[in-house]
Amino acid sequence: MTLENIKLDIDYVRSQFPAFKDPLSKDWSFFENAGGSYVPKNVIDKLTEFMIKTKVQPYAEYPMSKIAGENMDRATELFAKMINAKNNEILIGGSTSINLYVLSNALKGHLVKGDEVIVTNQDHEANISPWRRLKKNGVNIIEWKFNLNDHELKISDLEKLISSKTKIIAVTHCSNIVGSVNNLKKISKLAHKKNIIVIGDGVSYAPHGFPDVKDLGVDFYTFSLYKTYGPHLALLYGKEEILKNLPNQNHEFLDGQHPYTINPGGPNHEELVSLIGIYEYFENLYNHHFKNTNLSTLEKIKKINNLISNHEEIIANPILKYLDKREDLNLIGKKKIENKNRAPTISFYSNNKSSKEISKTLNKYKIATRNDNFYAWRCLKYLGIDTNDGVVRLSMTHYNNLSDTENVLTALEKV
Repeated sequence: MTLENIKLDIDYVRSQFPAFKDPLSKDWSFFENAGGSYVPKNVIDKLTEFMIKTKVQPYAEYPMSKIAGENMDRATELFAKMINAKNNEILIGGSTSINLYVLSNALKGHLVKGDEVIVTNQDHEANISPWRRLKKNGVNIIEWKFNLNDHELKISDLEKLISSKTKIIAVTHCSNIVGSVNNLKKISKLAHKKNIIVIGDGVSYAPHGFPDVKDLGVDFYTFSLYKTYGPHLALLYGKEEILKNLPNQNHEFLDGQHPYTINPGGPNHEELVSLIGIYEYFENLYNHHFKNTNLSTLEKIKKINNLISNHEEIIANPILKYLDKREDLNLIGKKKIENKNRAPTISFYSNNKSSKEISKTLNKYKIATRNDNFYAWRCLKYLGIDTNDGVVRLSMTHYNNLSDTENVLTALEKV
């Protein structure tokens, strides 16, 4: 059987997530995955096991401590394999916002007055405000604006913005409002011809398929682990040759011990170990669908990514098509998902009703969603949308099914 003939076993997928059986949530269609995903039982089991057996200071020689440290290292090693990074190229911090704030502090020493940093107005604020703060150090901030006709970031526009003074480009891999997947690989190649550092925000991309950071060619890449089926943590990848030269942002005695130098306080122990559960879940997902167990972790992830993206097209495209037809509703971004050109993160607003009113109506029909600016207020402001009322966002992931699609289409008919 070819890969094209294999479909995601959605019943198996949903059986791995206890939330779908819990009395509080089981009758709801969950459409707020871009704000935080459900977690599989593997993650819960790993977290529980750590808290019961090894909730001690790690890396000592007594058994509980030794096991704790070994599992922390294993979690880091496994996630490095999942995204094609080295162990010493990733760190696990409290959130993407924290990770990028610390990174901006570390990188500011490489900038001098008059240097330029390019940011977009399509990003979540996490990958905008840390760089805009550098204006206080005499750095010029250049804004790469998306096109108002199709809401896309045009690389041709970026080329016009790049100058001999450009040192950093901070750009989203996938907008949490527009949903479009930007070509980070092409952006990185363009930037590196001018020795420009590229910082990719993958928060809205990674839940729909873990990236191969080496293939993307980015210098830094970050995403939120609580949106990729884990606890409230975030991952930051950085190329080893850059990380080792960044000034220490941590305790003085840790000088030279990258990546700990840009992870003040270090990782949360128990939640770091629970990341092993994400690896186990994806391993189980692979073994359930495929027979060849001799592939590398990265090769398995790529096959699962394809299964996920194909399934997400099936469940999201009917919603995109419906919203595009409605004359009273305004869909933001592409009208159809094809070859993973956008995520199933669907934002819209009404000509006649507030987003809050629509969100409340959807909630009445057990559609778990909300209205907000979702920390992408610059994007909404540029679109002329009230940033307080915001948009309604229907964000799906691979554990959503066609019943969820039907439920939300029925509810939208009532709006």
